[in-house]
Amino acid sequence: MRASLKEYQAVEAAALKRLKGVTEGESAIARDAFSEEAMVYGCSGSQFACGPIQNFFHDVDRVGSHPDFIGRVDVIALEETVAVVRVLEENWGGNADFTDYLLMMKLTGEWRCVVQVYNQNSNTLTNQS
Repeated sequence: MRASLKEYQAVEAAALKRLKGVTEGESAIARDAFSEEAMVYGCSGSQFACGPIQNFFHDVDRVGSHPDFIGRVDVIALEETVAVVRVLEENWGGNADFTDYLLMMKLTGEWRCVVQVYNQNSNTLTNQS
């Protein structure tokens, strides 16, 4: 059975907290979208990275906001307690485009990201300073 639109909106709202944190360069905003135990995995070119979500928070604070940054959130799949969200980001820090997938779970009645997986789009790898 398909989840209600209200549930899709709840997942989207949680993912938008993450996106707002990146947009404003403030990890404190994004933190509410994640479980404390969340992990992040990803690739920038051939460089693989993995670790606790605090690594992502550090990057958000380090990079800060940028006036040309834009992003969108798409809820790809939703079951009773599990959701998959895609986040598209352009011009993070003014020069990097990312595609992120968030695995979200409904924990104690609230949607939280437990795993974030990202890919830095290859066309932005050589544009970094």
